[in-house]
Amino acid sequence: VQLQASGGGLVQAGGSLRLSCAASGRTFNGYALAWFRQAPGKEREFVGVVGWSSGLPYHALSVKGRFTISRDIEKNTMFLQMNSLRPEDTAVYYCAARSGPRVTSPDAYEYWGQGTLVTVSS
Repeated sequence: VQLQASGGGLVQAGGSLRLSCAASGRTFNGYALAWFRQAPGKEREFVGVVGWSSGLPYHALSVKGRFTISRDIEKNTMFLQMNSLRPEDTAVYYCAARSGPRVTSPDAYEYWGQGTLVTVSS
């Protein structure tokens, strides 16, 4: 399994970005794909997860209402639409995959992408 995250960049507070995670190497039926983020000096934080087969998303409270996770089965790609960005959203964003149900702990995820940096200026 390979995961390739992209779409990060520099944006002003209040702006938007859309991250993509291209997944390859197998079919992902029965998998959960998730986004995590890690700011400098902080632990990796759960952002959101989507069931690949069901398309059902679950978002962390800190981003609920601002971020939306989705997936496109035909393109084998997961997305994270980020609106109303805040300086505290600045972090490296990682996509991850696991075989099984949606969970929020990073320890449960078997596969990780390389990360993409999001910087939100005030």
